[in-house]
Amino acid sequence: MKMYILCAVTAILMLGCHPKSSNEQVEGDTLKVEFSLPKKLEEVSGITLSQDQKTIWVIEDQGNKNMVYGLDRQGKLIKDVLVEDTENNDWEEITKDSKGNIYIGDFGNNDNDRRNLAILKIDLKDPSQNTTKVTQTTKFHYEGQTEFPPKKSNWLYDCEAFVEMNGNFYLFTKNRSKGFDGTFLVFKVPNQKGDFEAKLVGKLKLDGKYNDAAITSASINSKQDQIVLLNHKYVRILSGFTPDNFNTAKIQKIALNHNSQKEAVVFLDDKTLLIADEKAKKVGGNVYLFNINPHK
Repeated sequence: MKMYILCAVTAILMLGCHPKSSNEQVEGDTLKVEFSLPKKLEEVSGITLSQDQKTIWVIEDQGNKNMVYGLDRQGKLIKDVLVEDTENNDWEEITKDSKGNIYIGDFGNNDNDRRNLAILKIDLKDPSQNTTKVTQTTKFHYEGQTEFPPKKSNWLYDCEAFVEMNGNFYLFTKNRSKGFDGTFLVFKVPNQKGDFEAKLVGKLKLDGKYNDAAITSASINSKQDQIVLLNHKYVRILSGFTPDNFNTAKIQKIALNHNSQKEAVVFLDDKTLLIADEKAKKVGGNVYLFNINPHK
């Protein structure tokens, strides 16, 4: 009875113990180089597609310009768009909603101590534009974080991955804790202007060490029933989640059979991913095609 009460209290505070999500490993396709990124883009941290899928939009992270770069489908750099009146504190992800609106996740938080986390909505619908403005700022802080930074055993508040679904953002945190065990948190934030508490809607666990299980990007399919999570060696496919409970999610693990600093992923179609990695010495700096359902 005591154990039941303890787990019930934990469920209220942190949505329960880790669910028995399947971590089934399935076979994907061969990772294929689609094109090499332009030399100036060595630290790509996010990738998304325009609504007509003719332009690939990419960003870089902390230490780089407040710029969004447009590539054509062959990887040629066709547009540099300056995002006015803002700063690249640590842009770690870019995504779009079902209507084609584009959002930048300025929520990189390596030391788990930031208090200025934000999601920036920008307008990139005119392919000829050289600048854009932030049309909506969604500020947020994490439910459950009371120390900045917390103890290193609880560094669960960095983020490099989010998606937009039905008027809400879903953030998947990157575990930087001492004694890494694959745990990550899922938070929900309304897609609105304002300052919000990000609500905890999931606590899950991926198997493996840091390079196997630290989440660097996310993307959602057109049916909004699958979310892919990226890390250096694998993709995981989440399914069976609900808008307010990701603890129900099933997890499929797909090996990329390739190790590099992969930082960005987007669904090209519901079975094909575009994946980008950073350039490190002679490794990476590419955009890859990867089929998650090669036998279907």
